[in-house]
Amino acid sequence: MRIDAISIFPDYLAPLDLSLIGKARREQILDVRVHDLRDFTHDRHRTVDDTPYGGGAGMVMKPQPWSEALTHVLDSADEATGPAPVLIVPGPGGERFTQAMAHQLAAAPWLTFACGRYEGIDERTYEWAAERMEVRVVSLGDYVLNGGEVAVLAMVEAIGRLLPGVVGNAESLVEESHEGGLLEYPIYTKPAVWDGGDGVERAVPDVLLGGNHAAIARWRHEQRLARTAARRPDLLHTAATTADLADLEHAVASPADAPELAVLQKACWIEMVAQPQHWWGAPAEDAGTVAENLGQWTTHLFRSEGRLVMSVRVRRDPHEPTTWQISRIMVAPDLQRQGLGRALLAHAEALAPADITTFWLNTGADQPRLLKIYKKAGYRVVGPGVGPGTVDLVRRADH
Repeated sequence: MRIDAISIFPDYLAPLDLSLIGKARREQILDVRVHDLRDFTHDRHRTVDDTPYGGGAGMVMKPQPWSEALTHVLDSADEATGPAPVLIVPGPGGERFTQAMAHQLAAAPWLTFACGRYEGIDERTYEWAAERMEVRVVSLGDYVLNGGEVAVLAMVEAIGRLLPGVVGNAESLVEESHEGGLLEYPIYTKPAVWDGGDGVERAVPDVLLGGNHAAIARWRHEQRLARTAARRPDLLHTAATTADLADLEHAVASPADAPELAVLQKACWIEMVAQPQHWWGAPAEDAGTVAENLGQWTTHLFRSEGRLVMSVRVRRDPHEPTTWQISRIMVAPDLQRQGLGRALLAHAEALAPADITTFWLNTGADQPRLLKIYKKAGYRVVGPGVGPGTVDLVRRADH
């Protein structure tokens, strides 16, 4: 991703050279370019502002330096960036910046940030820019800052860390605050019992020490709900789930989605890790294997508030063209047992071309809950699968 930032205080953005964002820049995952707005003025005082028409306090940033600075950025477009960036202008009058927006912007190849100051930027600048690129005014929250630089630092970090390779442990991205509309659950580390010097022993909750991953997942989800209800009850309505896939954002996976898909796989398989002799209990595919399989299967993704919550992959059987293969039906653990898996299966079936006569899928032979779901959907076991401990199931296509 390329990011340009325009400011009259370019040194304010120096922290973008630090921590994970700085590392991503050095590894060329992020191409961040900072521009001094005053370089596009033409008087000896390098003036970027003037008094407002109609009177009032403060000063307004002039349109001419901005148009020249943005033209300079546009002129540096190339095949990787596309013809124009998304222009983001931080301001208290904009749409609220959320984790969902961060995910959305992380999919763009090129972003440009315009750091306003004083009373803001002449409105004609927005009109001029909108004729050349997408313009979004974005607010961090319901308060006023001295300028846009602080907001740019926050947004670049929130967006940049979602790019593959920026955060070392990609699993952490799916369990953070605001992923799925909920706050993060409480976290603990060693020692299991800690005395803070006041004579009171404080213990880690027992559920986290028992090794029961299913129980841990349930406890964490309950804690996310309780914490969100206590601290941010306004978020709860956005975290509501439904078995109607129409309420979710749908897309076909690309190689850029492979790391996130790998994390979802691991989360879905975690309850069966204790039985590594079976393919469904072994470690889930890594990001490289997921990316490789994208060339053999069409993988469909479903997101809720920017979070990847479901996935399924489909294809014609390479050896039996009238058979429609359905694989890796995955629903995030905290959303399971709500009918979403059945809805996802129905969606996969609906994707089949008209000449398909048979639907096929494969699952663990000793997975009674999954076998019950598939049999209820009309599938029957036809024999052992290729993988050890698995069975193949089929049903005839209704059409």
